[in-house]
Amino acid sequence: MESQNKPSVNGVESHVKVVEKPRNVPSSDFVLRILGLLLTLIAAVVTGVDKQTKIIPLTLIKTLPPLRVPVTAKWSDMSAFMYFVVANAVACSYAAISLLVMTMVGRRGKGGRVLAVMVLDLHMVGLLFSATGASAAVGVIGKYGNSHVEWKKVCNVFDTFCHHLAISLALSLLGSLSFLGLVLLAIFNLHKKSRAK
Repeated sequence: MESQNKPSVNGVESHVKVVEKPRNVPSSDFVLRILGLLLTLIAAVVTGVDKQTKIIPLTLIKTLPPLRVPVTAKWSDMSAFMYFVVANAVACSYAAISLLVMTMVGRRGKGGRVLAVMVLDLHMVGLLFSATGASAAVGVIGKYGNSHVEWKKVCNVFDTFCHHLAISLALSLLGSLSFLGLVLLAIFNLHKKSRAK
């Protein structure tokens, strides 16, 4: 890392040493991994604790007064939301592990480990996009219903539940974009290295 320059200016020799400070993990990589970790963690936690109970009037016979029944909406009622929570938890765990690996391996680590992390970053992008898409599809049905199959909208009743879920979807989408940024950064760095050779 040390290089010596002995320039001669007007016959005077200079002994200047230029020392570069080694950087373990590129700052953009570090920031994107921290961002991915935090966004997926918050999305998983917000969805995991999302629960709302409402008293719904239920009419069995038109001549009788309606029964008031407590109904609870929670994330574990729909498989798409369970997939969403698990996918965000997996991505968050992976981000924490990859931070440790990238810190230990460093910027100029062994190519196999760095390549494995890049491939796993790409897997996290696919996992998060699929989980966010599946949950968003269920959320749209919850908000607007589906008149073709007589599915009623439920977000007019469970408004807080739906708002929390919408926030989680946005956070997860941002988290998946941070992992996509890591993949694009890795591609750019590979392209830069190949052009340097």
